[in-house]
Amino acid sequence: MGDEVLSIDGLHVSVEDTEIIKGLSLNIRIGEIHAIMGRNGSGKSTLVNAIMGHPAYEITSGSIKFKGVDIEEMEVFERARAGMFLSFQYPSSIPGVQVGTFLRKSVSSVRGDSAPSAREFRKELKSHMESLNMDKSFLARYVNDGFSGGEKKRLEILQMLLLNPCLALLDETDSGLDIDALRVVSDGINSIAPKAGCLLITHYERLLEHVKPDYVHVMIDGKIVKTGNAELASELESRGYDWLEA
Repeated sequence: MGDEVLSIDGLHVSVEDTEIIKGLSLNIRIGEIHAIMGRNGSGKSTLVNAIMGHPAYEITSGSIKFKGVDIEEMEVFERARAGMFLSFQYPSSIPGVQVGTFLRKSVSSVRGDSAPSAREFRKELKSHMESLNMDKSFLARYVNDGFSGGEKKRLEILQMLLLNPCLALLDETDSGLDIDALRVVSDGINSIAPKAGCLLITHYERLLEHVKPDYVHVMIDGKIVKTGNAELASELESRGYDWLEA
């Protein structure tokens, strides 16, 4: 695998004075896919939001380093420009903003001087849309306005492919997807995985049948309590989480 892209050491995170993450450590290298599984309320979404710098999530102790640099003081947009990407569990709608405009502005803002020319952007956009089975009429629609769950997730994967991050944080990307959409979205994740570190939050083994994780972590009450390979996801599917709390 490649260089270490994310290093979390002894992390504690609170939301409105309630501690959610309670001493978590995790290291991800380029080319690695890490999956985190756990019950609702275990702290999975809190973790990725804290990594991305959401202001509602307060780091009370511990550290998060991105490519060897402590990022606690970095703003969200600075983290994005440095190469971090977060897909949301519940993507927001932006009525009045067309998808094509949104994507172009996102790429220009995040990639900065390395952003492609208008011609190259159109070429990249067309290629990625074809890989995700997205019709060009999609670009004229307003962002997530009236979108199905599958359409929202495809748009996020399309944005990720265009931004080309070196750390992808994917929060329940499989939520609301039918079988065909799950396969298409998984192909998008797999295409970026060799050149990025990926952290997947999921409840179900079905995503991991298409995106093969190098590590599966089980999160309970704000801590990683067990780490294994893809077989651990199968065990969780059949046994649940009670056996890990004994």
